[in-house]
Amino acid sequence: MKAIKYLLAFVLSGAFMTACNTDQETDSIQNPKTFSDLYYQNLRDFKKSDHAISFMWFAQWSAQNSMAVRFNGLPDSLDICSIWGGGIPPKENTQLWEDLRFTQKVKGTKMLYVAIVRLGAEDDIHDFKQVLNEAYEHEPGDPMRDTLINKAIDMYALYYVDQIFENDLDGFDADYEPEGDMLTGANMQRFIKKLGEYMGPNPYQTKEERLKLIQTRFGTEHNDVDKLLCVDGNFEEAVQEYCDYWLIQNYGGGTPYARSSCPVEKQVFCVNWGDNWNTDGTQLYNQAKWEPSTGHKGGFGAFYGQRDYFIHEYNPEPYKRFRECIQIQNPAVH
Repeated sequence: MKAIKYLLAFVLSGAFMTACNTDQETDSIQNPKTFSDLYYQNLRDFKKSDHAISFMWFAQWSAQNSMAVRFNGLPDSLDICSIWGGGIPPKENTQLWEDLRFTQKVKGTKMLYVAIVRLGAEDDIHDFKQVLNEAYEHEPGDPMRDTLINKAIDMYALYYVDQIFENDLDGFDADYEPEGDMLTGANMQRFIKKLGEYMGPNPYQTKEERLKLIQTRFGTEHNDVDKLLCVDGNFEEAVQEYCDYWLIQNYGGGTPYARSSCPVEKQVFCVNWGDNWNTDGTQLYNQAKWEPSTGHKGGFGAFYGQRDYFIHEYNPEPYKRFRECIQIQNPAVH
């Protein structure tokens, strides 16, 4: 019966049913509707179930002049949204935060903080960068150099942990494209493991141990021990057990395939929708349709996914193709 409930939640949020369904996900552009408590409960329950997820890097949210760039305009069935471009939304923008919280808390869409992680390239104003600079004042081979580098890496990880917990977000998306930065190899592994003390599926830590760390740092009102830890771009296979998902930048749009020793159920195949939004959508459909020989993939996703809101010859209504891909990946049972 529970499985049927999850499927029902998907049907209700899928948006390609007949108009007589009053709980259908809205396509209204400027005045989004709200639905029954049962609709939203089914939606949240579906997102908690074991299924291949839908994912989006969502940019341009600071504009707020159209539902195309508002959190509440995203497809109801979207599982995870990475808040791309601009860092943490400004607190003074109350409308933006109301939209974000409604999408996060009522619709159950996980909101991730995302950042390109390059410790060496960070501004010297940060304390972790000052420690790194101090480390480089010591010659290679000096134990103090290594001690300070490790300290800087740990501080850098905690900097992102603070952003997530202090803003009540659902996890971190580490955009790992080092391009010569020092945060690679063993250093990147240390960074991920430090993050893994506060989020992700760390197999070497109990929930009680994590809760104690969280409440020691942020106070007893913080009790979320299930925040997500994701990596996109490159991937350090040695730390896959610390990560919920590997967001693969499959920007060529070809047929996906399982990569590396990372379990395929953690692999989310993502296309560059920013450059391909006005095409027939074949690239996006390829990611949604593909499945491994056993089990299911992590999911599919899109960079600049909000551009599927735009109406054109291949997209007669907002998010038509993205919603269809969600349906293809997780077919509803009628």
